[in-house]
Formats: sequence, structure tokens, C-alpha cells
Amino acid sequence: MAAPALFRSTRLGGPDRPGHDGVRGWIFAGLALAAVFVCEPARAGAWPVPPGETLAILKYEGSRADAFFDAAGDQVAMAPRGDDAVSLYVEHGLARRLTFQGRIGWTRGEDGFADYAGRGPLELGLRLALLRGERSAVSLYVGGAYAGDGRNAGYASPGEGGADVEVRLLTGRSVTVAGRAAFIDAQLARLNRSGLPDEIHLDLTLGFEPDDRWLLLAQAYAGQADRDPVSPRWLKLEISAVRRIGDWRLQAGWRQSVAGRDSPAEAGPVFAVWRSF
Repeated sequence: MAAPALFRSTRLGGPDRPGHDGVRGWIFAGLALAAVFVCEPARAGAWPVPPGETLAILKYEGSRADAFFDAAGDQVAMAPRGDDAVSLYVEHGLARRLTFQGRIGWTRGEDGFADYAGRGPLELGLRLALLRGERSAVSLYVGGAYAGDGRNAGYASPGEGGADVEVRLLTGRSVTVAGRAAFIDAQLARLNRSGLPDEIHLDLTLGFEPDDRWLLLAQAYAGQADRDPVSPRWLKLEISAVRRIGDWRLQAGWRQSVAGRDSPAEAGPVFAVWRSF
């Protein structure tokens, strides 16, 4: 399972974080978007955590759906379903270029066929900074995940899945917009999964600081699973705001499925508390 994208701003000092034909277009669009920005000092998820420092994020994610995208990408009605998840994500700097990251949580949900509650996916991995500088960075993440008791993929039934391996390439670029600090982050991942189809993910984030207390985030999560005869696809957009309160960061936002194939058209809130120490 993909770990959440995290972001570090120079002012806030805290974090945030597709198959073949259609997904290839999303990748090209993301790279083209990145090319239009000019550098300035901000930080994105590709940068390593300094040695000895730890970042912790406690997050709630809810989703509800009463429709799904069919094989043609059209929305059709389905029995209502709901999913709730609470997770703790941790990063710890091991060395100048090496960061440990992990996540564990609890999940519950229900639909017209099954109810479930239990442990969420367990994820552990290492992120190595391949290139780093004041204005840009490139990192490689390699990790493993063990499926939880709930939905380990949006298109799957509860409990499906096993042990997964993920390889993720992250790149971050500092920018300036209207004289304020901003950044762009792009992440491309390949998941080799057991009990579920293999997947490819593309995650894009734009971050902007209108002042010293606030960080605004616009994020896109795209992916595709390698399943015949129809490969599930999804594209979700998320808008959120992060407020600095002393050493704490509070995040609130909304995530919405905007396109897909053989996957739920889901939406729901995102709330998180960040702390670095």
C-alpha cells in the first residue's frame, strides 16, 4: 500500500504527504505542470527527515459511496457503503539521506453485503535521498505492507489482500507564487501485491503558504490495477488547509473521486494532527 505523501514547509516546519493508456496521460500532464514553476526554498516529500528527528501524523479518513464507475467510466447506482479509518503515520531520520517510515491503524465499514472492523494495513519502509539540494530533491522509497481487516483497495472486498512490496520514486521542487513560498511534489509508485492485482500509482501535490500560519494543499491521487478483463482505475482530488498552532499542525480537507473505471465514486472528509519532535 502506498504511504501518505508528506510535505515540509520552511515556514510551517511540518508535513502533509496508472497502468497503461489513460494513466500515461496523467503522468505527462503532471510533468508538464512541474516544468512551469520557478524555484524558491520550500520543502516537499522527497526530502529526508534530519537524523534523529521524528514526524508523527494521526489521521482520520472517511468515505461514503452510493455509486460506482462502470467499465465505460460512467457512474451507476450501487448499494450505499461507508468506510472509516484512523491511522498513525511515523517518519524518523536515520541518517542524512535515509528516512524510516511506517503506518498502522484501525478501520471499519459496512455495505449491503458485509460489515467489518479491525486493524488497518501495516506499512514499513525506507526512503533514500538520491539527489538533494536547496531547491529540489529526488528520493526512492522501498517498503512492504501487510493487509488489514478492511478494504485494502477501494475496488476490493473487505479482507482481500496479503503481503505487498512497493517501490516509489519521489521528486520535489520548491517554487514561488505571488511572492509566497510554494512547492510541487510528484510520486510514481509500483505495487506488487499478493491476493490483489498489482497496481501503479501517480500522486501529485501543490502546496501554497498564503501567510506564516497557513498551508493550502491541492492533491491528486491516480492509479490503475492490473486486472483482466477490466482494469480498475481511479482519480481522486483532495483540497485541504493546514493551520499552525505552536508546535502542532491541524489539517482539514475533503477528498472526492472524479473519474474511474470499475471502482467506487466515493467522497469524504480528511482530518489530521501533525507533530514533529
